[in-house]
Amino acid sequence: MDPGHPARPAVGEAAAVLSGRPVAVLTGAGISTDSGIPDYRGPDSPPRTPMTYQQFVGDPDRRRHYWARNHVGWRHVHRTRPNPGHLAVSRMEADGVAVGVITQNVDTLHDAAGCRNVIDLHGRYDRVICLSCRRVVPRDHVAARLTALNPDFADEVADAEIAPDADAVIEATAHFRVADCEACGGILKPDIVYFGENVPKPRVEAAYELVDSAAALLVAGSSLTVMSGLRFVRHAHKTGRPVVIVNHGATRGDDLATVKVDAGCSPVLTVLASVLTASAAAR
Repeated sequence: MDPGHPARPAVGEAAAVLSGRPVAVLTGAGISTDSGIPDYRGPDSPPRTPMTYQQFVGDPDRRRHYWARNHVGWRHVHRTRPNPGHLAVSRMEADGVAVGVITQNVDTLHDAAGCRNVIDLHGRYDRVICLSCRRVVPRDHVAARLTALNPDFADEVADAEIAPDADAVIEATAHFRVADCEACGGILKPDIVYFGENVPKPRVEAAYELVDSAAALLVAGSSLTVMSGLRFVRHAHKTGRPVVIVNHGATRGDDLATVKVDAGCSPVLTVLASVLTASAAAR
């Protein structure tokens, strides 16, 4: 990071707060933007109206449209790779600075970066679940079925816009054929938490336990707009754990933060990883 960068003093403050403390890391879409996955709520993000769980389950036309969009978007996210922000978090975990990661992202890039203790709060894009028999299958298996049902569809679509949930904006999807569960014929749904759907309770409990096992919370790339992430910031603050937030723009947790760094995740996390791992090695 440029020594003259306006965020530099705040990065130093963040390192001072986190140094010597086991850190839990909470990440949002902002950590993945440098991998080519747009943020939902960043300062430059366009307005989006994501499909709700109720719409997906209750409307076959909307469900077909979703799967058509997802079929194109999945191919993009499937090719993405971890960026320096993901690698910095993985380094912190490997060096004993971070106790684990709670991620609001479904892109699995923390796993790809080498993180071992990851709680996928909102699920994973690489799995598909049947809403009837609860059978879980790999997303690439469903991709092969969708390709067989819709030859050349993804290649024919020219107006795709990639979105953070492996989605893409497509105008004409009326002719798209959806794959049902091979075991029971039920509705297949990406194994991610939709708007209007609750995060499974055991997953939430595991996330609270991770925060409680740490002595500080580092938030990276989340606006904390939704309660599913904000609740962990509130919990850390309530239990006396310092909170460091790294994010472009304001977040709902800024008033709870010990230090706020208004900057991109990749450069800040890279600096923090270097400073904190060096400090840990010196102790």
